[in-house]
Amino acid sequence: MEESRRVQRLAFSLLFGLCLPCCLTQTTPTSGAATTAPAPSPSPRPQTERLKVRLAGYPRKHNEGRVELFHKGEWGTICDDDFSIANANVLCRQLGFVSATGWTHSAKYGNGQGKIWLDNVLCNGGEKSIEACRSRGWGNSDCTHDEDAGVVCKDERIPGFMDSNVIDNHMDVNKVEEVRLRSVVGTAKKKLPITEGVVEVKYKGGWAQICDLGWTIKNTRVVCGMLGFPLERKVNKNFYKLYLERQKNYFHVHSVQCTGTEVHLAACPLEFNKPNGTFSCEGGMAAVVSCMPGPLFMPSGGSKKKPKTSNNVRLKGGAKLGEGRVEVLKDNEWGTVCDDRWNLPSASVVCRELGFGSAKEAITGARMGQGMGPIYMNEVKCLGQEKSIWNCPFKNITSEDCKHAEDAAVRCNVPHMGHENAVRLTGGRTRYEGRVEVLRSDSNGTQSWGLICGETWNTREATVACREAMVVCRQLGLGYSMHAITETWYWDSSNVTDMVLSGVKCTGDEMSLSQCQHHKTVSCQKAAAKFAAGVICSETASDLVLNAPMVQQTVYIEDRPLHLLYCSAEEDCLSKSAAKANWPYGHRRLLRFSSQIHNIGRADFKPKAGRHSWVWHACHGHYHSMNIFTHYDLLNSNGTKVAEGHKASFCLEDTDCQEGVSKRYECANFGDQGITVGCWDLYRHDIDCQWIDITDVKPGNYILQIVINPDHEVAESDFSNNAMKCNCKYDGHRIWLHNCHTGDAFSEEAERRFEKYPGQLNNQIS
Repeated sequence: MEESRRVQRLAFSLLFGLCLPCCLTQTTPTSGAATTAPAPSPSPRPQTERLKVRLAGYPRKHNEGRVELFHKGEWGTICDDDFSIANANVLCRQLGFVSATGWTHSAKYGNGQGKIWLDNVLCNGGEKSIEACRSRGWGNSDCTHDEDAGVVCKDERIPGFMDSNVIDNHMDVNKVEEVRLRSVVGTAKKKLPITEGVVEVKYKGGWAQICDLGWTIKNTRVVCGMLGFPLERKVNKNFYKLYLERQKNYFHVHSVQCTGTEVHLAACPLEFNKPNGTFSCEGGMAAVVSCMPGPLFMPSGGSKKKPKTSNNVRLKGGAKLGEGRVEVLKDNEWGTVCDDRWNLPSASVVCRELGFGSAKEAITGARMGQGMGPIYMNEVKCLGQEKSIWNCPFKNITSEDCKHAEDAAVRCNVPHMGHENAVRLTGGRTRYEGRVEVLRSDSNGTQSWGLICGETWNTREATVACREAMVVCRQLGLGYSMHAITETWYWDSSNVTDMVLSGVKCTGDEMSLSQCQHHKTVSCQKAAAKFAAGVICSETASDLVLNAPMVQQTVYIEDRPLHLLYCSAEEDCLSKSAAKANWPYGHRRLLRFSSQIHNIGRADFKPKAGRHSWVWHACHGHYHSMNIFTHYDLLNSNGTKVAEGHKASFCLEDTDCQEGVSKRYECANFGDQGITVGCWDLYRHDIDCQWIDITDVKPGNYILQIVINPDHEVAESDFSNNAMKCNCKYDGHRIWLHNCHTGDAFSEEAERRFEKYPGQLNNQIS
């Protein structure tokens, strides 16, 4: 780990009688040598020789990037050892921004080249230049470019700032930011995504070509990756030659020498045409590439040989296609990857393995939510050309290495599909809400906007985040559906009144509404525009998941006297046969266990209903904020319920939280109810209704199933992990649970074996 590496360095220096703080010297720009002056002093360097600074690397915006310094005629970087927000503030002001909002380590913006000019930089924050801060001295470093530091500056310029020593790459014409493929096939409307064509780069408000002299398949791989495609393929250049000879081409870039592992063309060594246009690409032509799309983006009826994606890697918790927490499969169980040394080459291997392009971002710090299972990998070191993350060197996890707060995630390049242009939201207070309008074409090809009938928009009455609304939010790139609205009269701010779609039915996995089923002809009883479908989207959502091992560890049977169960009977927590019992004599047999419900999402979980509609239950002295919060069921071999229970959400609160997270919800004194991100709500086994009444259940093997938020009343980023299942063995006196797991924790093969359990073994029970 990074921290242990730095401790080793300190120990090494102490071994040779060197005190590290004494090695931090004040640099003097006139000689480049180090002195032992403890305090910074103004640089005596002439104004024309002031230190040049720039931001570099990809992917980034103009106010962030890898820090590079120009010293002794050569550009170099800064090591991230001891880097701080104070250092970032000095650099951002030196670059003309008012302040820093953050800094990055471990070469987030890619590895730099050349010298590592500064190491162990310690600024107070008030210095005018980074060279006025303490450090080891120019060129004195024990780092590699894997540790290049970056900064994120507040996107606000210092008024009147002018400094010729700041290299503003955002204005540099010799820079590649946008790349596209221009298809030359036919004149009809081209289908998306465009997978083959002439490579063009944005230049002076237009587009220019790249000369293909010396062009290699490695260059093609980089271009395909940044456009969202996992694989490249050979192209028939003769097909394009005649066409390109008739065109007036301007070549802006030539001599491209990618290794094939870069995540952006700008990260490759490039040569640019001179302003006078002296380079003519004689003997060559414009570079042409052909890419292979991933399975999600393959046109129907396409190539017979389609690329396959891995069954051993997946993304979870992301709001958009191609992003999420990285999870890997080992021994038929899914687990996460620790973010130590997590970088763009490793992230790109994951992205390509899943059928996307190269990685836009290698995300650390569990910013896509925390996993719940094992952590399998640490310090993954992919080169970038591996077929799978499992082919990369990595360290196994020990109990001291990582926690889920360090889960790694990715954001991948995905092909441009244009889906966002076929739907829009109107009338809302923000761009995240409004009536849904779709773009339709009539028989003459005339396009117009129309509404969706709201009658069947939300067919499951209790389900707020219905599948159709989820597809709309995803299609627009707005994250998750928080609410599906069936009456939108208060958003009637558009002139569009025609209903053009009804009976829309989606599975929830579609990338656009056009892929969902709908009526051939519009049938809408409430055809008025005020009953049009609407949505409210959000970039973040909660995600509840049950602690499966705790259920398995706390299960037991209790024969509870009837005279202690009056309140439970009143709240319908016993089986139907309890009504025929000889009250208050006798007892009920209860399967009891504790349940710990974690919120591993990126937004707090709150009840659907506001406190004004919570129901007071006098018997237990609490409010019900949700009618049904959890289902408890015992299933036989064919999936039929043999016993059931339910847990009304009488109190949603933060029982406890992980380190560094504060509780926000507490039920006492009619307080707010909910579960904070990083916290959990514990229902102990000894609480009323925390059971299944199994009085009438015969001995045998069963499946215990627990489902949180069963009616999807509250939106979550992932409903696949809301159910937990256990194999259950009951001999009439004792009970055992094993193989307890959430619904998405096992491989498909392991889940199939699990489901066979009751049928295979019931005949063994006497």
